[in-house]
Amino acid sequence: MSKKIAVLITDEFEDSEFTSPAEAYAKAGHEIVTIDTEAGKTVTGKQGKAKVKIDKGIDQVDAAEFDALLLPGGHSPDSLRGDDRFVAFTKAFVASGKPVFAICHGPQLLISANGVRGRKMTSVKAIAIDLKNAGADFYDKEVVVDDDKLVTSRTPDDLPAFNRESLRILSL
Repeated sequence: MSKKIAVLITDEFEDSEFTSPAEAYAKAGHEIVTIDTEAGKTVTGKQGKAKVKIDKGIDQVDAAEFDALLLPGGHSPDSLRGDDRFVAFTKAFVASGKPVFAICHGPQLLISANGVRGRKMTSVKAIAIDLKNAGADFYDKEVVVDDDKLVTSRTPDDLPAFNRESLRILSL
């Protein structure tokens, strides 16, 4: 069954942490909807390789419309969490109990949304202490799955495991 996946993304995202999962999800028949401050603009990855056209502005969407949430890393999550609308969207998504897939710095949005306490997670080393301080149970592994609702990975090297586990959960 095809799922609709929200992606919170802005400039300076980690290129492959969007492109790899997005390609895997699309190949499996899922719909990807990119969300930033306004629809129609183009955001660029921090490596300068990936350019992504934004499908919807944050004011045009509701977490209830989506089946899963993807939070790619890079500088994008830190930029977005400075905007209360993205934090509120993330908080609503966590509260819904629907799957969240976050890689590298992606969990920064979950931290700001108070969505990590008691959850099994991993991330890039730079924010591991932030996750621990926010109450997450941190594991330094390529992929950590919490209750078939939260998939986290550390870096682009972990993308094969991240994609495998998120696709497994999308098929449930």
